[in-house]
Amino acid sequence: MNNITKDSVYEALKKIIDPDLNKDVISAGIIKGLVIKGGNVGFTLEVEPDQGNNKEPVRKACESAVMKLPGVISVTAVLTAELAKSNKPSNNSAIRQSPKPEIESKRKENQAEPRGVPGIESIIAIASAKGGVGKSTTAVNLATALAMQGNKVGLLDCDIYGPSSPKMLGLSGKPEIIPPNRLKPMEAFGLKCMSIGFLIDEDSPMIWRGPMVMSAIEQMLREVEWGNLDILVCDLPPGTGDAQLTLAQRVALTGAVIVSTPQDIALLDVRRGINMFHKVDVPVFGIIENMSYFVCPHCNKRSNIFNHGGAEKTANQMGIEFLGQIPLDILIRQTSDDGTPITVHEPNSEHSKVYCMMAKSLAENIASATASGHRQPPPIKIM
Repeated sequence: MNNITKDSVYEALKKIIDPDLNKDVISAGIIKGLVIKGGNVGFTLEVEPDQGNNKEPVRKACESAVMKLPGVISVTAVLTAELAKSNKPSNNSAIRQSPKPEIESKRKENQAEPRGVPGIESIIAIASAKGGVGKSTTAVNLATALAMQGNKVGLLDCDIYGPSSPKMLGLSGKPEIIPPNRLKPMEAFGLKCMSIGFLIDEDSPMIWRGPMVMSAIEQMLREVEWGNLDILVCDLPPGTGDAQLTLAQRVALTGAVIVSTPQDIALLDVRRGINMFHKVDVPVFGIIENMSYFVCPHCNKRSNIFNHGGAEKTANQMGIEFLGQIPLDILIRQTSDDGTPITVHEPNSEHSKVYCMMAKSLAENIASATASGHRQPPPIKIM
């Protein structure tokens, strides 16, 4: 029987003193959004924007204190910062003003230093600027194909609001916690996998603000015992927001792959996504056209439901490699829903061969990029 209550968590946290405030974290009022689901506990520490880096020991102490409570399986404590209302610009002209030199210096001092992850040779992002294009299905099948080709591969599900990797890989349950308070990734089909989906109930909505999302992604990246990996595949959520910028500006990404359907409305967003990666100096290794066409299983007639060839045309126009086409096929959908990717379920199928071909091209691009030295991520620019 689980006897974890909010009162017991608060009592544990009262023992943690914030050295800057000389108060316990409860009295200081920095603990927010406490959630208890079964044996899983989550909360945030809201701190001043210039104190983010200094509060990491306090965050870890809070996690450790709650982890000692009977019945607790996992603890997720996230640092987030809120700007005071008085610091917000009052008009549009204020937005364009350059910060004072002393403020700029302070920001640089507290800015997180972009870096790699020990033991991981290359980190690639599978992205789409448009939702509903099958990016996660593509990411999972590319990851399994890379593993089948002899690489040590990890898969990080960066979609905090809609994690799907656990279902696609047939994984469930909670990850094991190993000393010193690190998560052991789940494993399936030769992949090591981590997702927020392992840490929350399947039906629980994630009502988190941007800083919380960014902190959660960094924790899943850096506080997981990945071991030695050749490639970590990061399945990004759609768009060009917090998750994408967190990885691009704080992690030495080796490169990115863009997934799109061939329809014009999706390709408009693809251009924006490519330009976003260009702005933060992340090389785009190629574009994949998903749901490229449909072949009727009854009459064998081909239909271009979402148009056809648009992604290849866009790749050519933007000087980016076109990695290949994946059809809209019921078997790809079924195997994803059943938790066994098509590359594993039907490794000799035509669709699996295309995924493997794309994975081989991707591995060659990664090898070429790493041979010339890891990319150094750009600094976060204050406009």
